[in-house]
Amino acid sequence: MNTKVLVGLWLLGAAPTVAYAADETAVPGGVDNSAEIEEIISIGVRQRLYQQGTLKNVIQKTEIVDAEYIRSRQAVNLSQAIATSPGVKVSNECSMCGVKRIMLNGMRGEHTTILTDGMPLHTMLAGYYAVDAIATTGIERVEVARGAGASLIAPEAIGGTINVVSRDPGRSSLLINAAAEEDDGYMFGGIGSLMSDDGRHSATLVTQFNQHERYDGDGNGVSEAPLQDNRSIVARLSSDFTRRDNVVFRAALINSEIFGGPMDVNGIADVLAGYDGIESDELFVNGDVRERFIGQPWETAEWIETDRIELSASWVHEFSGNYNTTFNAGYSEHEQDSFYEGFDYAATDELVYLDFRNNLALNGDHLLTFGVDRRDEQMRSESAAGEDSDNYIEDSFDYDVLGFYLQDTWNVTDKLEAAIALRVDRVKADFVAPEKPGTEIDETVFAPRIDTLYRHDDSWSSRLSVGKGYRAPLSFFETDHGILDAGDGFAIDIDRLEESLSVAYALSFEGEKLSTTLSLAYTEVEDLAAMDETEEGVPLLTQLEGTASVFASDIAAGYKVTDQFTVSGTIETFDYDDAFRSSYAIAPIEERATLALQYNGELWSTHLTAVGVGSRDLSKYGYEGFDIFDTASKSTHAESFWTVDMKITRALSDSFTVYVGAFNLFDESQGRNMQSPLFWDPDGAYDVGYIYGPLRGREYYAGFEFRM
Repeated sequence: MNTKVLVGLWLLGAAPTVAYAADETAVPGGVDNSAEIEEIISIGVRQRLYQQGTLKNVIQKTEIVDAEYIRSRQAVNLSQAIATSPGVKVSNECSMCGVKRIMLNGMRGEHTTILTDGMPLHTMLAGYYAVDAIATTGIERVEVARGAGASLIAPEAIGGTINVVSRDPGRSSLLINAAAEEDDGYMFGGIGSLMSDDGRHSATLVTQFNQHERYDGDGNGVSEAPLQDNRSIVARLSSDFTRRDNVVFRAALINSEIFGGPMDVNGIADVLAGYDGIESDELFVNGDVRERFIGQPWETAEWIETDRIELSASWVHEFSGNYNTTFNAGYSEHEQDSFYEGFDYAATDELVYLDFRNNLALNGDHLLTFGVDRRDEQMRSESAAGEDSDNYIEDSFDYDVLGFYLQDTWNVTDKLEAAIALRVDRVKADFVAPEKPGTEIDETVFAPRIDTLYRHDDSWSSRLSVGKGYRAPLSFFETDHGILDAGDGFAIDIDRLEESLSVAYALSFEGEKLSTTLSLAYTEVEDLAAMDETEEGVPLLTQLEGTASVFASDIAAGYKVTDQFTVSGTIETFDYDDAFRSSYAIAPIEERATLALQYNGELWSTHLTAVGVGSRDLSKYGYEGFDIFDTASKSTHAESFWTVDMKITRALSDSFTVYVGAFNLFDESQGRNMQSPLFWDPDGAYDVGYIYGPLRGREYYAGFEFRM
């Protein structure tokens, strides 16, 4: 068996770039893949401590997106995996560069913290273009926790946290999953794992490659969705080197290329070859963004290449059955090279993270979690076009946080459990350009949180959470995509932290066939970051006066009709006050409904998801513009729409499965069925952000999965 897996690992390194990530542990189509395979299943140090309840730090409501669900949706990246989770909105905020924002409870994307195995390895820049590059191959599950202070180690997560948990192999195995899409798209995912005979040591190599081509639904020669080409390699080693010690090492290399805009060129090389910096007299036939693009390719071209390195180590030591410690260390380097319609921008964002945590069970009713962590982030940017301007100011910064935390997880009664936590952080944020002397933010922040769980009976339970969070607004990417107007630099008027208060309540019912949860959440933020401009027209990163707030509610239900057939759905609403509306670059959703049907038979399985978004008044979010400048106003009514995804799987043997499916089955896209996302603003400038609907049309795919 080990020889076969070694050969498989070698094949993964040399595999052609085709296909997809799947659930590595679930049994496809109900067929038992392990019936004739000798398995070695071991309970390691970490698993044993989790089962004992002495390695936990949260009890708040958390949605789990497991590997089986990820596989059933053909989700190849993080944004696809969680897109239909309650309270989660993946917002595409640029039709050219494809910037994605993960919004929780109606908050903005920068209020979400992405964790990798519990560590915040994603830098400020990584939250904008790297989300689609987070591969789902090798993921055991994704944990979505909503609300300020949702993570003991991430108080800046005002909206909540997304924790991507790596697969911990239970045996030596090999998985290859490949698919081809129409229009030259492809996906490839592969995992090879080796487990020692005693089950104490394991090594895993994960590769994933996937590509989506540019999409132009209205045929005007400008894409509504860009090319996305993502490649990742992840290596993970785990060792129980003593009966009380476990160490995990993880290394990841990620490359992402995004190219959007002109459809008549092959890529960024063709664009740069023809770049002269001289603007065309007319960009579209008759000056109408709905007609054919006739300008120079560089005038609509946006290209972003990202290279990421992630290194992490985690050591758990059990002193006794009541006391254990964890030391986590992580490093990430995020490099971006980009071109935005004539403006170049390159940046390197480095992060070092350290965490020393202790778990002490005082008795059967109290578990203390306490420790110290440090986050040091340094971002440096440069722009050749910007340096040619007399007014250019770079947006480089240093961001340092030293924090202390203490939490008591308290079994108050047989029915009531509470987690009471406090963080104290010393926060320093400094824009380091010579034109920005001094340290903008130097504060000590207290961030308390309490989570309670009350079990009314065997079926009903309530969760109530109240927490405070904070965040330092540091990046122009987070507000109004300000990078596009940065030819004259970045004016910065930031001297305070954003501070938030979040209150959330959830009522859950778990029956034999029916399960349902009602969730209510209110969040208010002081000193919310916003985009403005100086009198000279330079983009200005500033802060709103007063408080901005969002109220989110949703009800989710699932019903097991038979052992093979399940129906589930959610209904969600979001209510934003005027201050929050003014801060959004792209109109968020206000109402959404989701319906999912899942059938798992002996040989066949089918998954269907339908998502409906309610109509909106775009004028509430500042939408204003013209299809033909000063002649044809764009409508500020966003009509409702539905999208449908479907996948059908057939198991041909214990180890081989084939599948077909489609994203956006009925081809519902904004460019094809609604208005163009392109427009002229009232000042006569061309822009790409009139977005409120799906930007990518239907995509068929077919593939196979092989495992042993």
